Amino acid sequence: MPNIRVPFWTQGTGLKSSKTHTCILFNQQENVVSFGFEAKMKYTKMPSIEARRHFFFENFKMNLFNAVLHRDTVIQTCDGKSMSALKVFSESLRFLKDHALKMIAQHTSGKTFIATDATWVLTVPAIWGASAKQFMREAAKQAGMIEKLDSENLIIALEPEAASVWCKQLPKEGFLGVGQQGNELEQSTGTQYIVVDCGGGTIDITAHEVRDGGYLKELYKASGNDLGGQTVDSKFESLLIEIFTDDIWAEFQKREPGELLKRKIEFSFVKCGEEDEDDDDALISFPVSLTAIAEEHGQQKISEFFNYVEGADWQNGYIKISASKMTSLFEESLKGISNNINQVLSHKGSNIQYILLVGGYAQCKLLRKHITKEFSRRCTILCPADPQTAILKGAVLFGLKPKVIESRVSTRTYGILESERFNPSRHSMIKVQYNKDRIAYCNVFKRLIKVGESIGCDEVREHYLTPVNSDQREMIFQFYCTEKEDAIEVDEDGMKNIGSFTVPMPDISKGMNRCVRLEIQFGNTEMQATATDMESNKTESVTLDFLCH
Repeated sequence: MPNIRVPFWTQGTGLKSSKTHTCILFNQQENVVSFGFEAKMKYTKMPSIEARRHFFFENFKMNLFNAVLHRDTVIQTCDGKSMSALKVFSESLRFLKDHALKMIAQHTSGKTFIATDATWVLTVPAIWGASAKQFMREAAKQAGMIEKLDSENLIIALEPEAASVWCKQLPKEGFLGVGQQGNELEQSTGTQYIVVDCGGGTIDITAHEVRDGGYLKELYKASGNDLGGQTVDSKFESLLIEIFTDDIWAEFQKREPGELLKRKIEFSFVKCGEEDEDDDDALISFPVSLTAIAEEHGQQKISEFFNYVEGADWQNGYIKISASKMTSLFEESLKGISNNINQVLSHKGSNIQYILLVGGYAQCKLLRKHITKEFSRRCTILCPADPQTAILKGAVLFGLKPKVIESRVSTRTYGILESERFNPSRHSMIKVQYNKDRIAYCNVFKRLIKVGESIGCDEVREHYLTPVNSDQREMIFQFYCTEKEDAIEVDEDGMKNIGSFTVPMPDISKGMNRCVRLEIQFGNTEMQATATDMESNKTESVTLDFLCH
């Protein structure tokens, strides 16, 4: 096992962490000021007038989840200012790239490396779509990590897969035995387990079986939701709005963005606290500025705002949240996680023996206790000693051996638009079109792989298509996906156009008696395709463009 070095990030509170926060600060000219903990602390210490002139983005990965993405997509700061999403992501990656190269230089006896010397591994949630993965690749190119978009020096790794690769090789002492102290992950062939990646934004669940040689087979399609740790943070903010009303809270956000951020930082410590007592009340320090705003609007004592809210009280400059109220803030998130795990366990023939909890949110004692209570009678619940770095370290191993995942299960049905000669027994007259020679045809959905289908990482799906017109000099491939197994039309409900590419067909001497061979690999984390014009026998790699135009 390689010796993986993880730098520590200072939080500005005297504490160190192996992960920094996903946040970045820009000045008024949209130049980067700082990233991570440093960005958060600088922003919180700014006077309100200065803070309002800056752009502070946090937790912005969630903007790529289930989103319609364009290259000119914009995202907003908490106080409503907008900036190009591609710039926010690329500048974040640029900072991490430069930081990594600087750290490497400190341990290579003065030898320096440039970005193109490295193989970079970017981790993304398994439930992200193809457009989000492409967006990250384009951000990496803009950040200077790679020179060409299709560079093999950039590997997109799925986060629960990376965690799985790391956890399956950990020795016994590498785990916290949750509920069953002393257990370790059995590594023998046939062992089945679930990886539950509990992140800030998403919950990502993958089920694997250990195969010969330590390879992994995905058992079911990746699943999950957007009910990660930030859901609990949102519930806390909703509680404060319930106490102080929408108007007061909006004024607070506008006037004191730094103070708002301080409360979020403080709550994150309370949320993931490791105290032994289960019935402790939580105390969150109360900003004087919010007190003043509340009294301006309500013209009443600060304690009176708490009169109609159960489970929260004012106590000497702190908001006191009862243990039961604190637990209620987690209910939606924990219920969503349980539902997704139950869906995986309910598969016919399932023999899941272990549930692995990873990710920063897995550090939360309430989450671990909940999963133990719900599932420990059926599975052994395990958590790595440092759950928030499991993905990071697994990504390193994945970069060294990217084909460790033997096969994956498709999360959607994928296919292309195909033009078929009209057949009245199969096609509707409403959908009939005519080419230049007045030959009737219909556009239909040609399925290449269906949802839930297992496909090997090196497996290639092949399909042949012919032109619609005799003088056609190029063929446009339109890609679609759906969660249905048996889709027929590209305009059905739930069908999404996810990308396209064009293949030249310069030799038109044979009219419509020509074809293009399309070959696609679906088993990798990113789709890869080649197209061959059978007349010239020229094969080209195809750039699949999944971003909207």
